[in-house]
Amino acid sequence: MLQAARSVPTRETYDELQVAYSHFNARLFDGALPDCLITLQREKSTCGYFSAKRFARADGETTDEIALNPSYFAAVPLVETMQTLVHEMVHLWQHHYGAPGRVRYHNEEWAAKMEGIGLMPSSTGRPGGKRTGDKMSDYAVEGGPFLLACAELLTLSFNISWYDRFPAVEHVRFGESSLSAALPAAVGGGAAPLASHALLAGVMHASVSAAQDGAAGVAAANKSNRTKYVCGCRSAVWGKPGLVIRCGVCDEAFEPQ
Repeated sequence: MLQAARSVPTRETYDELQVAYSHFNARLFDGALPDCLITLQREKSTCGYFSAKRFARADGETTDEIALNPSYFAAVPLVETMQTLVHEMVHLWQHHYGAPGRVRYHNEEWAAKMEGIGLMPSSTGRPGGKRTGDKMSDYAVEGGPFLLACAELLTLSFNISWYDRFPAVEHVRFGESSLSAALPAAVGGGAAPLASHALLAGVMHASVSAAQDGAAGVAAANKSNRTKYVCGCRSAVWGKPGLVIRCGVCDEAFEPQ
C-alpha cells in the first residue's frame, strides 16, 4: 500500500502566497514589482503591513517585506486576504515607483493607484470613508480589475491551506461584517468557510486558558461579567454577555446558562 505523502506546511503556505503575489503582480502591475519576502506576523489589529528593504542577505542584497496576519485567514472570506495582499503590494509599488507619504500615511498617489486596480480606499472599509489617512482599509469595486484577477486566480484551484485554529472573536466578526462577505464565491467572497468553527475554537481556547489559571482565576473571570454558554451537545464555553455563537459539532446555538 502506498503511503500518503506528508504535507509540508511551511512550503505549502509560502508557495501559495507566492503564487498569489506573482498572479496579482502580472495582472494588476504588469509584472513590474520586484519579488519580496512575504511573512506571517500577528500584529495586533493589523491585517498586514509593508516594510521597505527590511531583509538583507550576507552578500548585501536587500528585499522588501509584506507581512500578513494569519489570525484572519480562517475568519474572513478568501478575497479579503487577497485584498490585504494587494493593498500592501500597492505600498511596495509606491516605494519603488512613486512618492510615499510620511510613515504610515496613505496619500493621494497611493489612493489613486488603489482605485485604478479596482480597490476603493476607505477609512471605514465601506463607501463614504476617507480616501487617505494613517489607518486605511478598502473594498473591492464590482467588475474592477482586482475582482477579475481574483476570479482568474480561483480557476487555478487556489486556496490558503493552513489557518490559525484560534483567531480572536473580533477577527471572526470582522469577516462576517466585511463587504467581501457579500461578494460571489467565484471571486472568493461569501461567508468564511471556517468562520463558525473558528469562532467556537477561539472562545474555547480562551476558556481553556482561563481554566488553567485555576478555580480562583475562573471565579475572577465570572466576577468580570463573563457568561457560561451551553449548546445542544452540552459543550460549554465562557464569553461576554450577549455573545451569539453556534457549535461546529451539533450546529445548535450556544445558550446562556
